[in-house]
Amino acid sequence: MAVSYDKLWKLLIDRKISKAGLRKLTSISPNTITKMNKNEYVALAILDKICNELDCGFGDIVEHIKENQNI
Repeated sequence: MAVSYDKLWKLLIDRKISKAGLRKLTSISPNTITKMNKNEYVALAILDKICNELDCGFGDIVEHIKENQNI
């Protein structure tokens, strides 16, 4: 299972908010932004903060990517 935050980055561009601006709005750490840039997992509480600040839902900022399964 993998995640992608591409939807979040596109939403930020549409709203003319930088990643640094997002960090300031939500008080999340630079390390969390780095993890999200690498499409790594972050805590649900962080995603909730982002959604509250941007007035959106989880599906608007994160996407589940199904990994290929070898049987």
